[in-house]
Amino acid sequence: MNISAFIARRIAFNTQSSFSKFIIRLAIVATMLSVGGMIVALSFVNGFEQTISNKVFSLWGHIRVQYLTTEQSALAEETPIKKDEVVFKKLNDFPGVNSVNAFATKSVLIKSDTTLEGVLLKGIEKDFDFAVYNPFMKKGNWMAFPDSGYSKDIVLSTTTASQLKVNVNDSVLLFFLESGENPRIRKAKVSGLFKTGIEEYDRNVAIADLNLIRRINLWNDSLIGGYEVYLKDPKQMNVVNDHLKNSLPIQWGSRTIQEVYPNIFDWLNLQHKTKWMVLIIIMVVAIINLITCLLILVLDRTNMVGVLKALGSRNWNIQQIFLYHGTIISAGGILLGTAFGLGFAWLQSATGFIKLNEEAYYLSYAPVKVIWWQVAAIDLATLVICFLVLILPSLLVRKITPIKAIRFE
Repeated sequence: MNISAFIARRIAFNTQSSFSKFIIRLAIVATMLSVGGMIVALSFVNGFEQTISNKVFSLWGHIRVQYLTTEQSALAEETPIKKDEVVFKKLNDFPGVNSVNAFATKSVLIKSDTTLEGVLLKGIEKDFDFAVYNPFMKKGNWMAFPDSGYSKDIVLSTTTASQLKVNVNDSVLLFFLESGENPRIRKAKVSGLFKTGIEEYDRNVAIADLNLIRRINLWNDSLIGGYEVYLKDPKQMNVVNDHLKNSLPIQWGSRTIQEVYPNIFDWLNLQHKTKWMVLIIIMVVAIINLITCLLILVLDRTNMVGVLKALGSRNWNIQQIFLYHGTIISAGGILLGTAFGLGFAWLQSATGFIKLNEEAYYLSYAPVKVIWWQVAAIDLATLVICFLVLILPSLLVRKITPIKAIRFE
């Protein structure tokens, strides 16, 4: 057995009360909090990125295909394009594409008995896959599509419904304003209420039958505003979009949802950058704590160092004792910190006890997502970095002379 490792274990697991034992416990707790804090921080940022991204993807797809125009607002009416079955099939069969839905939007004023609100009416077809929208439905049902004509149902956000003071099954009037013409008025029934938590969407969007928008715009049944393309892997969004552009008809264009809603994804990118700053700060605190701890341990064991040198031990052998000792402290703190971090993340996932301002963060509670390779990377990186920096305080051993050390009080 390595004598340095044996002595290090005897010091580390000594049951006698001493000042050094208190310092060891303090170092283990500090390391535990640092590792646990890094795991929790990463889990929260991962949860934010995934949950908010998935919300936006569910609402508008990953890629939007429509008539090629200059950059325009996300909340604006589209120039119509023809619903080409050849293009539709090509989009569905494109590598990485999961599904494709036709849509169109139209500005509308919604009037209740008490007030008036302006929104962008998003029209979808009866073959739309409502599975992506179902998590947002709070009350009522989606539109009932008739075999002919258009559905007279409309789905409002809870925000718009609150402003209009209406509820499910209430009737509202839809005013479609056309330049130089009298408004076209349609009566609709509120069939359901949704809430996404994304204020820009909830305040400005309502959902209805695409055929209603066709009727108002005097379009035939082959015209749409564009396609929403849902991908199997969101990470391939930019790659698929670049290839997709070359497959579209002339004057058609495609944009990723990141280009459509840059403000949301810029905010997410800022969170992504911030997490690395937090991790670095936590790691530096853990390193400083371990260096301080080992310096105290070396000073506390000065007499032992002097005796070992007097008995002929080399500096490196004595340094190894403190390096092993520091590694034991680091490993103990890492194991406890991993358990603490994962336990905290599980508790938040199960209970959602940390609440958020939904208007500011798009979420009512802090979501968590544990990525196991990140946990392993944190543990391994912490252990390696701590071991390397522990070499610095262990060099103090070389400055200690046997005679002065043995007399050291």
